[in-house]
Amino acid sequence: MIPLSVAELITVVRGEPHDIPESPPRITGPVVIDSRLAEPGSLFAALPGARVDGHDYAATAVAAGAAVVLATRPVGVPAVVVDDVTAALGALARHTVRSLGATVVALTGSAGKTSTKDLIAQLLQRAGPTVWPAGSFNNEIGLPLTALRAAEDTRYLVLEMGARGIGHIRYLTSLTPPRIGAVLNIGTAHIGEFGDREAIAAAKGELVEALPPADEGGVAVLNADDPLVRAMAARTRARVVLFGESEEAAVRAERIRLTPEGRPAFSLSTPTGCADVTMRLYGEHHVSNALAAAAVAHEVGMSAEAIAETLTTADPLSKWRMEVTERADGVTIVNDAYNANPDSMKAALRALAAMGESTRAKGGRTWAVLGQMAELGDDAFAEHDAVGRLAVRLNVSRLVSVGGQEAAWLDMGAKNEGSWGEESVHVSDAGAAVRLLRDELRPGDVVLVKASRSVGLEDVALRLTGDADGADGEVAAR
Repeated sequence: MIPLSVAELITVVRGEPHDIPESPPRITGPVVIDSRLAEPGSLFAALPGARVDGHDYAATAVAAGAAVVLATRPVGVPAVVVDDVTAALGALARHTVRSLGATVVALTGSAGKTSTKDLIAQLLQRAGPTVWPAGSFNNEIGLPLTALRAAEDTRYLVLEMGARGIGHIRYLTSLTPPRIGAVLNIGTAHIGEFGDREAIAAAKGELVEALPPADEGGVAVLNADDPLVRAMAARTRARVVLFGESEEAAVRAERIRLTPEGRPAFSLSTPTGCADVTMRLYGEHHVSNALAAAAVAHEVGMSAEAIAETLTTADPLSKWRMEVTERADGVTIVNDAYNANPDSMKAALRALAAMGESTRAKGGRTWAVLGQMAELGDDAFAEHDAVGRLAVRLNVSRLVSVGGQEAAWLDMGAKNEGSWGEESVHVSDAGAAVRLLRDELRPGDVVLVKASRSVGLEDVALRLTGDADGADGEVAAR
């Protein structure tokens, strides 16, 4: 965070001082919403959480060294009181970004945002000091917290922007105006809230509308293979750069293939050169993510060779996104349980099928442990049924559907498609799934675990890998 005085903080957030000492310490540390992360010079933002109220931990944060608390009421320790702490964080983020000379890169899309953000971050790090969010800090709390991690030497600020309605991304771009904006795809995530894909496109397109004009350096990076994304070219004043497999894409992939382990490989073509890429990530869907990241990197001056080298060595930085663990007994666990929608679920199943090819000859099996995809509205039955059917078509050895009605639809889809016997089974909860898997897994098996975040299916993967302490990267107030 850029250091500032308490007086400057009061001005930026339009707050009222309470219990401020005559010579208050400067705010030099990070902005935190968890009192356990407070340190000397930090700013503690007292947010109400799902189970606790941050105001109750204000004194703890100050005792740990926090210079001041951002709160909605006096808390008995040095505080700046505002009407809305979340809005104040946004105002502080806006002030920080305006004070920096950093290039702001923002991205959105229905699927792949976090994985692409991680790829962009690893690419831009080669070009200069880069700040990016851990996990999916992509809302009105997480985005300001990421921006507030920027320092005076930050050259690139990479931000992920999510939307649950019209106007959400417009608000986020008002806090951290981007110069480069990338739209990955328009799928069916949150379609229950939006109604249709066109409405989702309307919301996601707010990002390219916020970009500066081309003569001021604005660049819109758009997916040439997605008609709804490509159409956003008409909604922006920025220069448009297309990525994808289309011949019209400036940054494209040619000769796409999967290695025997299920890792994507392709020839990267850019306006300034070509180079080969073999990724460490799993699944062909990462090719599109890599192309979006490559287009951004090309816009900041990176060569095709440097981009390809970084994409080849890039690792997944965020938890529970196709996170592969090979156990000592020869069982492979793929933890992709952070979230799920129809598009990402189908991509993960295809990746599982590809990974299983190399083990099937040795007697290994593929297991899909799947749960509910949330927020699908009237499409919920059809989408769960389709995923169950796809598991059978991809020759996934065993489908374990975990949970209530939606899981039953997954199981029914598989059985209606032609599954029989114990190929598809429906269990009530994560505990039942773990017991079944522990009894039946054998060396060479590959297990995919995936569901919407609200299901908490990561518990299955963590218990199977023995990592019960994995952090989820979510924004949680305390």
